[in-house]
Formats: sequence, structure tokens, C-alpha cells
Amino acid sequence: MLMALAGGVGGAKLAAGLERVLGDGLSVVVNTGDDFEHLGLAISPDLDTVMYTVAGLNNPVTGWGLAGETWEFMAMLERLGGESWFRLGDRDLAVHVERTRRLNAGESLSLVTAALCARLDIRCRIVPMSDDPVRTVVLTDSGELPFQDYFVRLECEPSVRGLRFEGVSSAAMSEQFASAFDAPSLAGIVICPSNPYLSIQPILALKDVEARLRKRRVPAVAVSPIVGGQALKGPAAKIMVELGLEASALEVARHYRGLIDGFVLDQTDAGLADAVASLGIRPRVTDTIMRDTGGATALAQRALAFLEELS
Repeated sequence: MLMALAGGVGGAKLAAGLERVLGDGLSVVVNTGDDFEHLGLAISPDLDTVMYTVAGLNNPVTGWGLAGETWEFMAMLERLGGESWFRLGDRDLAVHVERTRRLNAGESLSLVTAALCARLDIRCRIVPMSDDPVRTVVLTDSGELPFQDYFVRLECEPSVRGLRFEGVSSAAMSEQFASAFDAPSLAGIVICPSNPYLSIQPILALKDVEARLRKRRVPAVAVSPIVGGQALKGPAAKIMVELGLEASALEVARHYRGLIDGFVLDQTDAGLADAVASLGIRPRVTDTIMRDTGGATALAQRALAFLEELS
């Protein structure tokens, strides 16, 4: 069994590739720091992006939402003067309504996610990092902003000065997350090419997660989300610069130092391999750009082969 940590579009793509190779031998632990309540509904953007992508239902152009989506609900909401900055497609809306109904009935986010995945014929386990609320707050030159206000409403324009994860000190790993760590069949861990600060750090900030990774009994590898100094999707490189860090794959490797044994670099960054090795992390240079499902599957296979070598 393999455990992957993921969030966002890049993480969802690799998770889907891993699922195609491993089927039910995969548990994907997903960031919930992006979750929020909007229009009275419980929205879990990263969980949905991973879920839709693994199910083959995602919009390949935007990377988020559903393919072939319609927008009648949003059009009417705008006409009525409602909040329309966070776009909810008609079919996507059904997921949020059902999630909210089940949460209000007392089910945990883990149980709700498992039920939705079963209905979408997803073979692997998609697991929220916690059933307790954790909310990413972005510290900017415009003040503190809830994550979705920064990311969607303001389109990542404010300069980032720091991040905090509200509620993380009292939040526990979800039971399925903890069980994946403890499973006798666990053979390896992959940190997907997700934003290290917005998507992976909320997972790592949960109590005991970093400690468990440092004491890991199986190999762990991370795939760089930065290629040639740029993020393929999202604001990772911009945030790194604003935090006073170097926008490079090497800086991502530094961020994960002590938590991983291997680091997958794109061939564009082959020149950084020796510097990664100097951190005590074994580098692997390959094509990491997932242009289509075949590319994602190929990257998943290469990551799994790397894990097997490290074991």
C-alpha cells in the first residue's frame, strides 16, 4: 500500500496516475486547509479536485471543477445580486449540497468523502487530512485573508508575508490518515507536486505528522512542483519569492529535508541534482510535466520505481 499527500491540481494529477497503477492499493491524504463555508454550503476544494481528477471527471482546461459543466445556478445567483466570485457549477453544486446535508446529519468529513468516492466509482481511498476544521489564513500586505479570498476573490494578487493554519493545534489526523501511517502493508510515501506551503504544509502542521515522517520505516519521495523556477500551476513560485525564498526545486527539497529520502526533479532542473544530493536527499531527474493522463501515469510509475530502489 502507498500513501500520497496531495492538494490542488498538480497533486490531483499525480494521485490519478498513482490510482491507475495501484488501484485500491493507494491512500491519498488531502489538504483541507482550503475548506470553507460559502452560501451556507461546506466546500472542500482540494478534496473535490482530487476526487474529480481520480474519477476522470475533471475539467482538463481549468484543472478544477467538472468537465462539461453548466452555470445556470451562477447566472441566476448573479441576477439576484448574490455572491458570485466563487464559481459553483450546476453539477459541482450537487456535491456541496450532499456533503453539507451529511455533515449536518452528524457524519464526519471522512465518512462523507468515502461515500462520495464510492458513488463516483473511485477505487483508491481519498482521505481528508483531518475531520477537525483547519483553515489556512494568508498574512498579506493587505492584512489577514481567509485562503479563498486570497486565492480566488483576489486572484493571489496581495503579497504574502506568512501563513497560519487556524485550528491546527487542536486538530487531529483523521482516523484513516493515522491508519495509513500504521498499516503493516505500507510500502512507501509520495508527496505529490502540490504547493509545499499552501497544500502540503497544512498536512505537515497537524500534530505528530512530521514526527511520524521523521521516524518513517518506509521510503518517502517528493515530486517537485517547481520546474525551471516556475510553478506549472498556481502561485507557489510567487509565494516563495514573497517569503524571501529562492523560487527553485532546490528550495522545495530544502523544505522537505528530513521528511523524505528521494526528490524527483524535472529534467529542466538537472543541474540542481548535486545540490539536492548535498542535502542528504537522493535526486532523480526525469520528465515531471503531466500533459495528459498518459504522462501522469508514466510519472507515477517512475516515482514508484524510485521508491522501490530506495527501499
